[in-house]
Amino acid sequence: MHPAAKPLVFVLCLLPFAQLLYGAVFDTLGANPAEALIRATGDWTLRFLCVVLAVTPARMVLGLPALARFRRMLGLFVFFYATLHLLCYSVFDQGLDFAEIWRDIVERPFILVGMLAFALLTALAVTSPHRVLRWMGARRWQWLHRSVYAIAGLAILHFFWMRAGKNNFNEVFVYAAILALLLGWRLQRALRKRWAAKPEAISR
Repeated sequence: MHPAAKPLVFVLCLLPFAQLLYGAVFDTLGANPAEALIRATGDWTLRFLCVVLAVTPARMVLGLPALARFRRMLGLFVFFYATLHLLCYSVFDQGLDFAEIWRDIVERPFILVGMLAFALLTALAVTSPHRVLRWMGARRWQWLHRSVYAIAGLAILHFFWMRAGKNNFNEVFVYAAILALLLGWRLQRALRKRWAAKPEAISR
């Protein structure tokens, strides 16, 4: 892998943030900049989640093992944009009124689901360093990081319920189809491995 590959990907991942920051500073986000920021950061969280889940299929199908080196960084960018999404909601929509935020979590299911997804993302971000992997052990670390599949489901449910009020599901179906395809690939591969291992177990 070229030494400049990781820095280049890092800069590319920051471009959406730079664009949103520019829009906020120079007032180019439209009539409702707060809503634009909340929606855009949520959209970019979903997009990066799709990219992270696409790394392994792309690596195996295209025969590019070096892609695995980007997975941790891309996963942290999912957390980065999810944190921005939560901050934009907390500051611009709720004015950092924690009592109101708690009421929102209790009364609005899509907020609750979003918070659950963020809590799981936080756990993955905190345990992403290699030294934490060594401390936890590979088996427990892998078990925890498989919760990314639950995060994908919660993210789609959050998006679906959020759009239900306006009866606008076009984007929801696009993201759901992409994530279903990526998760379906993993399920098919896991089942194939399981069936391939059965004859060996019988022969013993």
